[in-house]
Amino acid sequence: MAYGRFVQEYQKGAVNGASPLQLVIMLYDGAIRFMNVGKRGIETADLELQNTNLQKAQKIVMELTSCLDMEKGGEVSKNLLALYTYVIGELVEANVGDKVEPIDRCIKILSDLRESWVEIDKMTRPQSELNEVPLAA
Repeated sequence: MAYGRFVQEYQKGAVNGASPLQLVIMLYDGAIRFMNVGKRGIETADLELQNTNLQKAQKIVMELTSCLDMEKGGEVSKNLLALYTYVIGELVEANVGDKVEPIDRCIKILSDLRESWVEIDKMTRPQSELNEVPLAA
């Protein structure tokens, strides 16, 4: 099995074995990773790298938005919707204006949210699961 194929199978297993909360954390990881690559595109004047990765980050945040349950989530869902809407707008501004500052703000927001979800995940998972080696880092 080629290395790339092995990595894909490993990642697929990590996703298939993940809880819904762990999937949300993985989405944050992906969005942050794409924002960092898009930022590097701006810094190196690589428009394709910039545009492709900032759009991928936007799509992930849009997916997070579409998963919000506004009826059951109450105030938390409303606040997340406002933050996600802000992040999407900032990513558009960064991409159109070739600016890294909006990306830095978005990375900070999503990193803080990610850490909150990690803490919630730790509090809600049984202790036996917390002792297991994670499938993906």
